[in-house]
Amino acid sequence: GKTEMWYIIDCKPEAFLYYGFKHKISKGEFKERIENGTLLEVLNKAYVHKGDVFFIDSGTLHAIGEGILLAEIQQNSNITYRIYDYGRLGKDGKPRELHIANAVDVTRLAPPERQSSPQGPAETFPGYSRTLLASCEYFTVYDMKINEAEMNAGENSFNSIICINGKGSLHGAGAEAIEFEKGGSVFVPASFGPYTISGNCEIIFTYV
Repeated sequence: GKTEMWYIIDCKPEAFLYYGFKHKISKGEFKERIENGTLLEVLNKAYVHKGDVFFIDSGTLHAIGEGILLAEIQQNSNITYRIYDYGRLGKDGKPRELHIANAVDVTRLAPPERQSSPQGPAETFPGYSRTLLASCEYFTVYDMKINEAEMNAGENSFNSIICINGKGSLHGAGAEAIEFEKGGSVFVPASFGPYTISGNCEIIFTYV
């Protein structure tokens, strides 16, 4: 699996996702429940609210329910093991492939160790505020509310900007201004250097 972070941008009332297990189970029970269709009975159902943060360690079973709009930040990896597919069919009309043997080997068969809250406190600076949502060896993510903020994309990492409220613009030396609004995103390449974000916006800001 891979390490991920989910930030709940919006959701319907009573929306939920699955995040780990209700209690610890054995590999044998895990495999048996996948095969007989009772896996959902032992999964931890987490009801979500706007602004919730779920840090998903590698090996944590997780699935998004309906009525949820979220931003997903993840480790650079293409590994996903599908263990339950709600009876859905692929484009060929057949059930999609499951990866049960792989999942049994790597899944953490226990309740999640983390709470659905940011990892850091809110901080206020001239022109903007920020809250650390998650930080690990693969990524660091902030929720930022900005009127004007001086930023920098150094040689070690790109900057990813996802606008979740309002609108703003990005200005960098020698480059045309980039306008963005709610639902839009901007990718700032590594070594771009200093730039300014201005406007009235809330963004999910990520670097590695």
